[in-house]
Amino acid sequence: MIDTILYNANVITLDERHARVTALAIRDGKIAALGSNAEILPLASPGTRKHDMHGAVIMPGLTDAHVHWKWTSESLHQVDLYGTRNIREAVERVAAHAAAVPAGEWIRGYGWSQDTWAEHRFPTAAELDALIPDRPVFLRSRSGHAAWVNSVALRMANIDAQTPDVVEAEIQRDVSGSPTGILIEWNAMLLVEGLIPVPTPEQTADQMRKAQGMAHALGVTGIHDFDNQDCLNALQIMRERGDLGLRVLKQINKGFIDSLLHMGLRTGFGDDWLRLGNLKIFADGAIGAHSAYMFEPYIGEPDNTGIVVVGKEEMLELISRASANGFASTVHAIGDRAVHDVLDVMEQVRAEETARRIPRDKRRHRIEHVQVIHPMDVNRLAELDIIASMQPIHATSDYPIADAVWGDERCKLAYNPRAQLDRGVTVCFGSDSPCDVFGSLRGIHAAVTRRRTDGTPGVDGWYPEARISIDEAIKGYTMGAAYAAGMEDRLGKIAPGYLADLTVVDRDLYAIPGDELLDVNVCGTMVGGVWRYGEWMR
Repeated sequence: MIDTILYNANVITLDERHARVTALAIRDGKIAALGSNAEILPLASPGTRKHDMHGAVIMPGLTDAHVHWKWTSESLHQVDLYGTRNIREAVERVAAHAAAVPAGEWIRGYGWSQDTWAEHRFPTAAELDALIPDRPVFLRSRSGHAAWVNSVALRMANIDAQTPDVVEAEIQRDVSGSPTGILIEWNAMLLVEGLIPVPTPEQTADQMRKAQGMAHALGVTGIHDFDNQDCLNALQIMRERGDLGLRVLKQINKGFIDSLLHMGLRTGFGDDWLRLGNLKIFADGAIGAHSAYMFEPYIGEPDNTGIVVVGKEEMLELISRASANGFASTVHAIGDRAVHDVLDVMEQVRAEETARRIPRDKRRHRIEHVQVIHPMDVNRLAELDIIASMQPIHATSDYPIADAVWGDERCKLAYNPRAQLDRGVTVCFGSDSPCDVFGSLRGIHAAVTRRRTDGTPGVDGWYPEARISIDEAIKGYTMGAAYAAGMEDRLGKIAPGYLADLTVVDRDLYAIPGDELLDVNVCGTMVGGVWRYGEWMR
């Protein structure tokens, strides 16, 4: 029996056999048939639910292929520092948030960026102390690769002038050697963050339910997560409760890969709701913290070429061992030297896989971000069949910083999916939330226009030669993400036998100017044949 029929719709299938139809039928959470109203409506039986879509546009469900889901869920309960114009405004926003936080609890927040402030410098603990002198404060930067803390937090972590330097990270210090309140990269940040009380997995699952509602309201039906194993634990609780309404590909950070390999698990273990993805490694830092690893120094910082988080030798050992035991790898690489080093490692691993007669599509390795690539490396992702997992909204968020610290020659190949698509590379798109704004439609706008929501930097966008088409942008959030997850045979398009994951919007994205993409509204979201958002839930 057909469970549900949607008719009087404008259905964009992304399936070349029938690119546009007006109706579809759903059975057992999957697409059963596509066609015209006249072809599909007669398939109804007395128990079939029929929904008149009144001309609404239906697309394959949108997947955010790079998100920190636990962190995103937590951020809904923290102070948001996006858009602050200067340090004083940021401190005042933190203080206003602190007034509503129960006594004794940490003050947490995210989203600051020193390069967007009037001062164009890192803030200090003393500036937080002025308004929050008696409670610990921990504020992640927008990139997620730096933290701003107050003096209470520094004292709790025993960080002072005598604290030794941290491997693969930095405790920023003043001229006297005293810590300023800025911690750069994970090993330094964890000195303080490790003191923050950890919510129970059940509490995290509750927070995720709220975030999931936000995702559905934005038309998102799936995510690729990059948080630690506590996120996986909470997701399993949601699955056990019957609350999980997103398709989740769970990447595994390098600290936990040994446990999985010991158990004999492999990429793809799980089901259509929750499955294991790749080993995740950080090659370098981020542009916001000026820690992305570069061939040439940052402009104005002749001694700074960034930070190596995992070096080539260790990376090769990790990726090689993971591949030999059934895990693909995905590596965070933002700077051009980091991308180069990752490609060198991937070249060696591909040779090993060839010797073991492992087809390339059985190890779908990814580079996350690829924010700037050296001209000598621009062809290598295609040559090695490496997926480019990129975040179009980073280009519009970061372009003033990139212009300032990388300059014109490097920025020509920065945040540039066009360069990879033209070479036949599979590209998938995400938001990197909460490091940037969650929501695929915002990312589609950024990819197509290379402009911010206010129209800057101009009518043609930032490096307009890097713009992509609306079709390429949508496919990055659908078919590209499905391929990266190993689910292209059942996800990423609307076709018979495919999962009934749908995003419903009020305008045809293919028929409107790029500027009007910001005016598109999500009307409904369906995952597994069940309405999760919109008027048809009633």
